[in-house]
Parts: sequence; C-alpha cells; structure tokens
Amino acid sequence: MEKKKTPARIFQLTKDEGLNRILWYLILVVLLSAFCFITLHIWLLPYSIEHSATGAMTPGYLLYAVIGILFSTPGPFVAVLIMSLFIEKTGLKHMMRNIFRTEKKLKTVIITGIFCLVALVYALIFGTPNGSPWYMFILGLIVMLPFVGIAEETGWRGLLQPELDKRLPYPISVLVTAAIWCVWHYSAWIDPTSRHYDDSFMGFAITIFIWSFAMAAIYKTTKSVIACAFYHAFIDSIGSVYDWNALFDSFPGSMSVNVFRAIWLAAAIGLWVWGEKQERKIAGAGKQKSLEGSSVPGSGSRNARSPARESKRAGCFAKLE
Repeated sequence: MEKKKTPARIFQLTKDEGLNRILWYLILVVLLSAFCFITLHIWLLPYSIEHSATGAMTPGYLLYAVIGILFSTPGPFVAVLIMSLFIEKTGLKHMMRNIFRTEKKLKTVIITGIFCLVALVYALIFGTPNGSPWYMFILGLIVMLPFVGIAEETGWRGLLQPELDKRLPYPISVLVTAAIWCVWHYSAWIDPTSRHYDDSFMGFAITIFIWSFAMAAIYKTTKSVIACAFYHAFIDSIGSVYDWNALFDSFPGSMSVNVFRAIWLAAAIGLWVWGEKQERKIAGAGKQKSLEGSSVPGSGSRNARSPARESKRAGCFAKLE
C-alpha cells in the first residue's frame, strides 16, 4: 500500500522547521508594518488628523480606517494566516483550531479569570473614570476580542513565544518576545491621533514586558491562545471607561501603579514556576508509566522463545535426525 504523502512545504528558509516558522513570521510582520507605516503614517495621516479635529468622514480617512483595521493591529494574525495558506499549507481550519483549542477549560477559565479580576479591581480602586458609561466596557470587550486580542495573540503567544520556548530558556524567550512586541507598537508614538501619542514610552515598555510575562505564563499553563487573547482584550477594554495611560503607562508612576506592576509580575512568575512543576510532574508520570509497561512479564515480542522451549525444540529435531 502506497504511503500517504504529507503536503510539501515551500519557501523553506532553513532546514530547521521551527527556525523557519520564526523567520517567516518576523519577515511578514516587518513587511506588513512597513506597508502600514507608508500608508497610514505618511500618505493618509493628514486625513486622520483632519478627522480627529473636525470629525470629517473623507474618503481618505475611510481608507485610513480600513487599512488600519485590516493590517495594522491584525498584522500578527495576517502573518500567521499567510503562513498557514501559502507557506506551510496547513489551511485556515487548522489555524483556527489552534487559536480556539482549549484542552482544560475549567483550569483555563480560572487562571485567566483571576488575572482579569485583579486588573479590574486595580482599576476600580485606583483608576480615574473617563466619563464613559459602563456598557462601553462590554462593547469594548466584544470589539477588542477579535480585533485586538485574537488579532495580536495569534502571532505573539500563538506562534512566536512557543517556538522561541523550544530554543531558549523560558525567561529569555519571554524577554525576546516582549522586545519585538514593544518595538512593533512604534506607530502609537508617531501618530498624533493615537491615544499613546506624547505618553511615556518607558512606562508603556514596562507594561509590555510585564504583560508578556503574564500572557506567556497563561499560555504555558493553559496552552490556550484564546485565553491570552481574552486577557489582552479585557485589559484594553478597561481603557473604555478609565484613563488607560494613568493606570498602566505612566512613568515613573505613582505608588499604586508600581505596586500593581510588582504584584502583576510576581503573579506571572509564580504561575510560570507552578506551570514548570506541573510539566515536570506530567513528564515524570509518563516516564514511570513507560518503564512499568516495559517491565510487565510477557510484554516482549510474541515471537520470543524461552531458553527451555528452545532446548526442547532442539531435542525434538535431534531425535528426527
């Protein structure tokens, strides 16, 4: 019977499949970012500034909005989509399955829920309301889950972080992902219509690095991209009803901001350590089970014959001779 052939993968940059995925992802993200820089921050930026000042819905601003919605924030998602369809040829269905796969649902809900609850309690106690009604938080979450959470986390925690984990120590892989993710947000500081314009880049960078540890820990313990996406969207949605920059991006920041940052980072590291112990425990149990299976009497080949049986068989043939 002829063996079924696996789909041929094209455009291999290296013989190392994991490194190939990392390189292609980064190349595509850079190309998409360059496209957005040229279109959004050079060509169409005046239309965005005009809309921000006057509310005018010009064709130029509509084009600006469409490109931003499809290619700016969703750049990581688009990069993984291109890889799935044209480079690795695994298909859209396989990609979406990876995004929404959640093996241990209760564990995932509890871990993600705790991180979300801590952020919400922090905002309720120390946040400055921006005047928007609370239903804007719900609407913001509904919009941001697909257009921010899934749009970004499909690439950062769904591809880059796991692939780097295979090659680097966990803390190093998180720091590398955080650095790339931070630089990728550069456009927020050159667009006068961005909510981050004129904010502290240092404060934002600190938040990004802490977020990276938090979401990497969530992914490590749940193996769920959608959990990371929900957490990301939830945090962003807090900005729908509270002054986001004062809460998360200020530098050097108030005492409450820095205490929360420390708690946030400690919780992420604690979850990582716990996840490492769980992984070692599972690996040890699997190894023990394998050893026990190999030591069960009769577990060898059915064709193996005992020395007594072989001796008896040899004696029979001797009599025949």
